[in-house]
Amino acid sequence: MKRIDLFLNEREVEKVCKAMLMAGASGYSVMRHVTGMGVGGEISEAMDFSSFGANAHVIVFIEASLLEGIREAVKPLLRRYGGVGFVSAAEAF
Repeated sequence: MKRIDLFLNEREVEKVCKAMLMAGASGYSVMRHVTGMGVGGEISEAMDFSSFGANAHVIVFIEASLLEGIREAVKPLLRRYGGVGFVSAAEAF
């Protein structure tokens, strides 16, 4: 099993999640108003009220066989709108 962690602007969450579902993901979790420091600089809660918007963290657990299809569906959206994604191994308990 694989875990996908995506960090992107909240405004693009619906597009990205729809693309993942169409590529075979059966579900996802979204945490909104994510703050912190990354390669693009600091993301703070004050940005919620600016034209930049806030970030979201999308977590998806999938079978490894779906990874490439989901990657192909999501990567162009992250490039276009900004965002990063990470893949790691996951084990259910």
